[in-house]
Amino acid sequence: MVKSLTAIALALALLIGLGVGEWVSVDKEFGEFHEELSSLYDKAEAGVANGEDAKAVQTSWEKKKETLHVWIPHSDITRIDDYMSETVRLVAEGNYSLALPKIEILMHLSNCLPSTYSPAIENIF
Repeated sequence: MVKSLTAIALALALLIGLGVGEWVSVDKEFGEFHEELSSLYDKAEAGVANGEDAKAVQTSWEKKKETLHVWIPHSDITRIDDYMSETVRLVAEGNYSLALPKIEILMHLSNCLPSTYSPAIENIF
């Protein structure tokens, strides 16, 4: 009986620890990505962003998604990949009027997605 209760408590502690670890990791990665996108947005809004700026954000995203693949579905990552690729092309062409909405979408996703994976009641039930 004591062994069973200990095993259950240990499994519960492990699940809670992994859940909190996932949340912290996802939140941290998306927080950094959001800051990079904000910087790119400011440059694009001022008309001084170039393809290298956008490519740097994309490269950073490529590194982040390697760890995010463990925690979030591939469909969410693919959606960000698609918008990021479009943004890089538009910024490189200097088409800021079309690039800004794409960056705004990416910024919105970087704010919304982490809360989808947080240990909240609405995500558990």
